[in-house]
Amino acid sequence: MSTAGHSAYRGRFAPSPTGPLHLGSLLAALASWLEARHAGGRWLLRIEDIDPPREQAGAADAILHCLQRHGLHWDDSVLWQSQRSAAYDSALAALQAGGHLFACACSRRELGPMGDCRRGCHQRGCRQRGCHQRGAPERPASPYALRVSVPATFSAHWQDTWQGEQDWPLGATLRDFVVRRKDGLYAYQLAVVVDDAAQGITDVVRGADLLDSTPRQRLLQQLLGYASPRYAHIPVLTDRSGQKLSKQNLAPPLEATAPAHNLRAALAALGQTAPPAEVSSVEALLAFALAHWEPAAVPAQPVVSATAAH
Repeated sequence: MSTAGHSAYRGRFAPSPTGPLHLGSLLAALASWLEARHAGGRWLLRIEDIDPPREQAGAADAILHCLQRHGLHWDDSVLWQSQRSAAYDSALAALQAGGHLFACACSRRELGPMGDCRRGCHQRGCRQRGCHQRGAPERPASPYALRVSVPATFSAHWQDTWQGEQDWPLGATLRDFVVRRKDGLYAYQLAVVVDDAAQGITDVVRGADLLDSTPRQRLLQQLLGYASPRYAHIPVLTDRSGQKLSKQNLAPPLEATAPAHNLRAALAALGQTAPPAEVSSVEALLAFALAHWEPAAVPAQPVVSATAAH
């Protein structure tokens, strides 16, 4: 579906509590906040806590505290994905009723490098399993994942604020993907689509490392009858060696006692006008940043020095 008919701007920041925020996280949060406030819209917060094995004790509370220390105050109540099982089950039921789901008992090794069941089954000739020929079993004999079939003709098209025109022929490159894992946990692709719709999100600002998730999410939006938000994938922050700043790469956590320093570093990485030295408080820095916000100034590859990352 198109974005036609969207109401007033509603953006969001949706971190996973797998560790503390780092400067790359702040970059995404700040850009999202600035876009929402510049549009006179609302900025919502969602904690994507649906993967307990990967979560870090205390990380969610630390994220909330860190955002507040940096003056990034959200509207409405925080939405916690761990409390949204009924909504995800309802979406799965709708996909099942539409004939879009099938059960897959294949192991990661059996799926192979492409990671989709239909291609894997075809390549190894496992017609005896026939995952894609059945829907979700009512009484499973073994653990299974739920996968969505991708129509061969499906392509995702959108104009991305920072990445430009996008054309992803998903049906030609991916036959299916997981929406509920073998361990019973809901997949990110399903949860984010359901929650963006529930929160009325009109605009998604996030890192370009999630760009390849967008075609799958747009397919699910179409299958579930949801409107598609506008997308703005901000270039990923790297260090001087070109390595992406991420939790997986052990990016240093933000120093919550130095929010003004962190905000200046994030604005510099975003290519924005540097606030004058006399602008020193968090509130004044954000007010200056909002008054001078220029999305077109964001560089194609933001880089941060080692000193700014700490």
